[in-house]
Amino acid sequence: MTLAESREPTAPVAGKLEFTSAEIGALAHLYRGEVYRSTVWRTRLDSSTNWAVVTTGIALSATYSNAQASPLPMVLVGLLVTVFLMFEARRYRYFNRARLLETDFFAPMINGAGVRRGLDWAELLAGDYVNPRYHISYARAIGRRLRRTYGWIFAIQALAYYGKLAIHPAPLMSVADVWERAAIGPIPGGFVVAAGILFHSGWLIFALVTYRVEISSRRERRNLIAMG
Repeated sequence: MTLAESREPTAPVAGKLEFTSAEIGALAHLYRGEVYRSTVWRTRLDSSTNWAVVTTGIALSATYSNAQASPLPMVLVGLLVTVFLMFEARRYRYFNRARLLETDFFAPMINGAGVRRGLDWAELLAGDYVNPRYHISYARAIGRRLRRTYGWIFAIQALAYYGKLAIHPAPLMSVADVWERAAIGPIPGGFVVAAGILFHSGWLIFALVTYRVEISSRRERRNLIAMG
């Protein structure tokens, strides 16, 4: 354990409830730094999303380039986009301290309520600087990015893949044609289609479950605030 990890947040000085002008100035500079840091992290999130969109576009172009082209690129890009989702969820877990300063420091100051020491937000912010930690689980971060962005990408991939099976090299005439077109080398087409359905259904269930967890967490937080 390092020295920084072993330290505890400094308790507010007794009788010193209001922030001084110098301390407010320091917090303003801190806010500017946190906004810049959040912007950098937002850029990193955008980069992984852009790569997911670009690779999906490349797979679409390769798959629909001609009637004899294989639908395999759409299968492979689904796995690649999953990797981008994992990267983005890990980056998304970064706690946005700038938002905390906006809602609990600047907003009360602007509306005339005043800002005092010893409040929950100040203790949370101080503790987060002394012992940095994630404030959202990896699973919930994946669920959020999936519901807001990657779910749409996966939906487009699924529609494009099954559209390819339906029209190329000719419109479907029977279910047997689906299995034949979906086959990948020695892997039967029925197995490939079933794996695709399981893949997308799994993500759908994951998105719904993590959404329920989000709702439950928000409800518990509201109850704690009401009780406090």
